Amino acid sequence: MKLYIANKNYSSWSLRPWVLMREKGIQFEEIIHSFSATDNFEKFRNFSPTGKVPCLEHDGHVVWDSLAICEYLAEQYSGLWPENIAARAWARSASAEMHSGFNHLRNQCSMNCGLRVALNGIDDGLTTELDRLNELWSEGLTRFGGPYLAGQKFGIVDAFYAPVVFRMQTYSLKLGDQAQAYADRLLGLPAMQQWYEDALKETTREENHDKDSLAYGQLMSDLRAS
Repeated sequence: MKLYIANKNYSSWSLRPWVLMREKGIQFEEIIHSFSATDNFEKFRNFSPTGKVPCLEHDGHVVWDSLAICEYLAEQYSGLWPENIAARAWARSASAEMHSGFNHLRNQCSMNCGLRVALNGIDDGLTTELDRLNELWSEGLTRFGGPYLAGQKFGIVDAFYAPVVFRMQTYSLKLGDQAQAYADRLLGLPAMQQWYEDALKETTREENHDKDSLAYGQLMSDLRAS
C-alpha cells in the first residue's frame, strides 16, 4: 500500500488514514508531497484524481478521500469498525458528521500542530460546535464503555476525530472532563506522538495555512524547527 499525504503540520485529512493504519499495524509506504501556494492541484493530480490528499494506492486500485480510504481498509482488515451493530452504526454516523460538518471549527481553528494560538474570542458558531463535540464524545464514551469512542478498541471513528485533538492543543480549546480525558488519551497514542514529532521537524512553511491559523487569534509560540 502507498499512502500519499501532505505536510503533517497542516494536513488534517491526511492524518485520519495515517493514524488508523499506524495504530492498527497496517503496513504502508508513506509518500509526502508538501503543500505549495500555487500548484497543489496539478502536482497532486499526478497521484490523486481530485488533486487532493490523502490518496491510497493498493493492488492496482486508487482510493481517494479519507472516508473512502478508511472504508476500503475496513474491507481488507477486521476491527476498524466495531463488531456490535449499534456501536458500528453510531461510529459511522459520528465519522460522517465529522467528515461533512464542524465548519466553524475547521475555519477558525485551522490545523497547525506546531503553533500555540490564543483565540481572540469564541463566537456562537464555534461555541455550538464545541458543545456538540463535547456531547458526541461523552455519548460515545458513556454508551459504549470507552476508552475509545465506540468501545474498547481504537477505530475509524477515533481516527476521524484525531485532528480535532491537535486543534484543541493548538488553540487551548476546552471540553468537559470526560471528553478532555479522551483527547489526552488520543494525544498519548504512539502514532499520534510520532505524527506530532514529525510535524515539528518539518521546515517547509505554507504561508496561506499559517495565515489561516492566525486569522482568529494571536500567536503565543511556534514550536516548529527553524
